Amino acid sequence: MCTAATYRTKDFYFGRTLDYDFSYGDEVVITPRNFPFHFIEKGTINSHFAIIGMSCVMEGYPLYYDAVNENGLGMAGLNFVGNAFYNESRKEKDNIAQFEFIPWILCQCTNVKEARSLLERINMLNVSFNDRLPVAQLHYIISDKNESITVEPLKEGIKVYENPVGVLTNNPPFDMQMLMLNNYMNLSAGPPENRFAKELCLKEYGRGMGAIGLPGDLSSQSRFVRVAFVKMNSVSGEGEEESVSQFFHILNSVDQQKGCCELGNGKYEITIYTSCCNASRGIYYYTSYNNHQITGVDMHKEDLESSELVRYQAVKQEQIKMQN
Repeated sequence: MCTAATYRTKDFYFGRTLDYDFSYGDEVVITPRNFPFHFIEKGTINSHFAIIGMSCVMEGYPLYYDAVNENGLGMAGLNFVGNAFYNESRKEKDNIAQFEFIPWILCQCTNVKEARSLLERINMLNVSFNDRLPVAQLHYIISDKNESITVEPLKEGIKVYENPVGVLTNNPPFDMQMLMLNNYMNLSAGPPENRFAKELCLKEYGRGMGAIGLPGDLSSQSRFVRVAFVKMNSVSGEGEEESVSQFFHILNSVDQQKGCCELGNGKYEITIYTSCCNASRGIYYYTSYNNHQITGVDMHKEDLESSELVRYQAVKQEQIKMQN
């Protein structure tokens, strides 16, 4: 399972956790402006906006898990098993395969408003990348510095929701995730009030009691509530180091440790990586399960007019700084 979030200080930040029991291969990949993107039914886009994100590269094609383009538009796909639905080709639509969806949007759009315009014409195809990869069942968060939306390919069609919290996890569908927030409206970052009984002298006996009831389990719904609460109450300085640090603290509130989510046959779901992209400046930061040191890649330090992918293997070995 996974969690995505947004955060804004002076700059706009976008990122996610990828939680699973194995990886297809994690690389920070920069797709420059002249890399040819081939689409099954829409031909080739030879010139487009540059993109940076975490990806698995297969057959020379970047299969992005999450990415941001040079205009600061971010997008991530999260597991939506049992609800995602894809169709056969339709003549009147822009027929886009699931694995083409992130490139299709980020190649062409500068903001969420433009993404909405493309979404009106999209039909998502039930086509896999190759015989070895199943069609991923996903829903998506698309965000810029001003707004976020959630996109869900359902049997009744593609649903687009306003996402006022800038957070997304997995199941249930997004409208139900938002509905569940109503159960936690009494949570507070401040001290609690005595609403149990005014006749009783009830007092707080420790800090943080305003958040009693905040769910702490690893289910998708609980992770949605927890990250929404942490993100909406987060405070940090405007600088890059403070902002990036706070973003990782937000997502670390739902970090999955090996052994806590058992899948059977000796397999466990873990947080394979956590990302934070300064979408305003095109700098992609990440940590991995066995490497807590933040690593960064700046897309603007590469040749964005190139036609070749720029690939950086994710650093997965723990890096410990000794002080003596």
